Amino acid sequence: MSGKPRLTYCNGRGRMEPVRWLLAAAGVEFEEIFLETREQYEKLIKDGVLMFQQVPLVEIDGMKMVQTRAILSYIAGKYNLYGKDLKERALIDMYVEGITDLMQMILMFPFSPPEAKEKNLDSIKERATNRYFPVFEKVLKQHGQDFLVGNKFSWADVQLIEAILAVEEKIPAVLSGFPQLQAFKIRMSNMPTIKKFLQPGSPRKPPPDESYRETVLKIFRK
Repeated sequence: MSGKPRLTYCNGRGRMEPVRWLLAAAGVEFEEIFLETREQYEKLIKDGVLMFQQVPLVEIDGMKMVQTRAILSYIAGKYNLYGKDLKERALIDMYVEGITDLMQMILMFPFSPPEAKEKNLDSIKERATNRYFPVFEKVLKQHGQDFLVGNKFSWADVQLIEAILAVEEKIPAVLSGFPQLQAFKIRMSNMPTIKKFLQPGSPRKPPPDESYRETVLKIFRK
């Protein structure tokens, strides 16, 4: 396959949203195929397209890639968003893994039962403000640079701005005690490729609603 990368997933954020963010930040246009029925998903499995019978699926450079982490690593390396050497790559990996742990809580939030939502929201706030955001506040303050690693825009910056905005949707004042992250958010949001992605009509997906939740359960739950 040549041309634009092609993304296959539900029409919602889920595990594909970081891929959309990273491609958009790199200035790469992409096409999307949205799964709407379990039959579509089962056909992909039957055709042998999904290595581990899971999506996201990204078709890029002649490959049919699965596993979010592998997809993101490839895109980051291809578009020079993965540091200049092994040490920078290791830092980016650590930051990305930490952010991914926080994003996993947000990813699962729409699927929590109603009686657990308040407790889960408190958990997201606690983890964001006590475990994850303080790390990045300290990093930015210590080196005094615009970006997390090597004073150059990287995958880690993209993951962090995605996470900040996702947490703010649920807890609007979450950055009140983090002046470095407030400034970081403004800088990242004004980068041309990210600014474009944040505009209405972009491939960025809205927060999950009940319709998205039902679609996901219909496709993936037997």
